[in-house]
Amino acid sequence: MKPLNIAVSALHRGENPQPGPSVIKSIRRVRSNVNVIGFSYDSLDSGLYTYDDDHVDTAFLMPYPGKGPKILLERIDEILKTCPIDIIVPNQDFEIPNYLDLQNDLKDRDIRVGIPSRKAFEQRDKENLYKLCKSVGAKSPKTILANSIEDAQIAAEEIGYPVMLKGRMYGAAQANTPADVPGVYHKMQSLWGGHVLVQALIESKDELSVIGLGDGQGNVVGSCSIRKILLTHNGKTFSGIVIRNPEMTRATEKIIKKLKWFGPFEIEFIGSDRGYEVIEMNPRFPSWVDFPSQIKCNLPNALVSMLVSPGKSPAIAECEPGKFFVRHCVDLAGDLRQLAHLVDKGVVKCTALPR
Repeated sequence: MKPLNIAVSALHRGENPQPGPSVIKSIRRVRSNVNVIGFSYDSLDSGLYTYDDDHVDTAFLMPYPGKGPKILLERIDEILKTCPIDIIVPNQDFEIPNYLDLQNDLKDRDIRVGIPSRKAFEQRDKENLYKLCKSVGAKSPKTILANSIEDAQIAAEEIGYPVMLKGRMYGAAQANTPADVPGVYHKMQSLWGGHVLVQALIESKDELSVIGLGDGQGNVVGSCSIRKILLTHNGKTFSGIVIRNPEMTRATEKIIKKLKWFGPFEIEFIGSDRGYEVIEMNPRFPSWVDFPSQIKCNLPNALVSMLVSPGKSPAIAECEPGKFFVRHCVDLAGDLRQLAHLVDKGVVKCTALPR
């Protein structure tokens, strides 16, 4: 039987870990006959130099998403001359618009991609999330889009200080008074350009998250809910514990049903005096997705199954409350020849160094 060729992006596992290695490890937990292709934007992505169960077989340097869908398709066509691809699992938010533009082109090449519809992707965007939650009866802090400092100050007055200002893709900072707004606005706009979002500040009791998989028909195939125990200074989850929370489950199911979401998702919540409020919905797996895979809730493998057999939803076990995870760091060894070949040729076979 021919191996299944799966391309996975977001391969860095450093201080600000990306999801790719966890996605790969989850898939390899179940599937031995796979060829994993790493799509990397940086020759020093740490996931290129690991030879555990999260290793890639071959790695390719990719054009940055800002180059647009045409350049991405040209690179994929170049890769296809020497390396077949059956499935692509993009793991960074800013990659997905290009793949949405290329859906028909990739289908013509018999490549399946684990992403939602364009409408669903846009409806869960930061600027539309408050409206989406309101439409399904889920709680979410009031959010207003601002295209200038003046807009941001007006929005902040309407919401009431203190407020959070959020970047278009990533990043957030607090403004406590009107005098804080210009500096915070410029900081957020410098990250991604474009507009900035002004959001009501929630006095947080807990930070929580639900990750899962939608079948495209409005159903949640499987999910895992956690309370975050430890966070890095970048706000990334470093430790979490499985919980059972009916309010979060209902909100998640309503959102997925409304969007008819297909593929992976992460919905982030904050516990407040009003209950559990949705603050973000990410269109991908988080970097801790291999944790539920270890307790029989393997969402990446289920995604692969859905792409291989469209219309069929695999059975996924429920995560047992009380199970927890904590991260740790290791040192990875590489060879300068590997790095030089990747930088020079844009591709490298990922084989372990002799011991």
